[in-house]
Amino acid sequence: MRILFIGGTRFVGRAIADAARDRDHEVTLLHRGHTSPADLEDVEHLRADRDDDLSVLAGRTFDATIDVCAYVPRQVRQLAEALDGRGGHHVFISTMSVYADTDAPGLTEDGALISLDDPETEEVTAQTYGGLKVLCEQQAASSYGDALTVVRPTYVIGPHDHTGRFTWWVRRIARGGDVLAAGPYDAPMQVIDARDQGEWTVKLAEDGTAGTFNSISPTPPFGFGDLLDAAVRAVGPSGTNLVWPDPAWLKDQGENYQSLPLWTEGEHEWTMAADPTRAMSSGLSPRPLTETISDTWSWIKDEQPPLVPGWGLSEEREAELLAAWAAHTG
Repeated sequence: MRILFIGGTRFVGRAIADAARDRDHEVTLLHRGHTSPADLEDVEHLRADRDDDLSVLAGRTFDATIDVCAYVPRQVRQLAEALDGRGGHHVFISTMSVYADTDAPGLTEDGALISLDDPETEEVTAQTYGGLKVLCEQQAASSYGDALTVVRPTYVIGPHDHTGRFTWWVRRIARGGDVLAAGPYDAPMQVIDARDQGEWTVKLAEDGTAGTFNSISPTPPFGFGDLLDAAVRAVGPSGTNLVWPDPAWLKDQGENYQSLPLWTEGEHEWTMAADPTRAMSSGLSPRPLTETISDTWSWIKDEQPPLVPGWGLSEEREAELLAAWAAHTG
């Protein structure tokens, strides 16, 4: 197959492109050229800014298109116009952030979606991100009809993760000792290895599988505590101990989802306890979580990616909070 990627050079898209290349597909990456991994040098690269000029696609025909990086519906519409029916089966990478709040586990792909107060906005913020992705999905449905697959990932983890969220926990737990954890222990959590998502997404494109799929694992119940426990088993030195302060106390100390990445700040967010049945029935096959964590730690040690500013606690702040919690409970 000839597969066009819009994006495809970083983390989520890179894992899908890697999977496509490994399955001997002809891969074309359309991107601005700011990032181009050495291990993707053997595929075709088209340099273009999707917000500016897509004329580089004129006359080109593909069997499938995988759009990894559309954030506003105008981008989806402009891509469809540039391809003019020559893009083959279309895969749009969306997000679990499209869902409105739900009050119970078991969310399916038919759950209620977010709507924006201002559907004309193109300002992508934490508040508009999910709603804009809903509009992107709707534009894709209008443009591609039944030749459309929508993939809604939860937190994507694994090697090449540039977000600095899950990788912060892997680094921290690999140092060992007393680790300040962010509860409650059973707060719902789901993740997906980028490589597993990549292999499955390529299969969906190969088969022309239409529909919408939550890209999530594992099956609930699974909590943040289970995730950190898995990290301790995978990379924690002997004696690593997770310390679970009261979530309300942590919030009173000024901590939040950035200082303690992936923390839901004491809330049970049931969109993180969604039903993976549809995805797994269509071929999603997550590897053991400990394998993902071990591979991520190996990548960190080999590549030495910098810490991402704004995410995680300093060692000094963590020690201060651990001492304060011990005094509070002692």
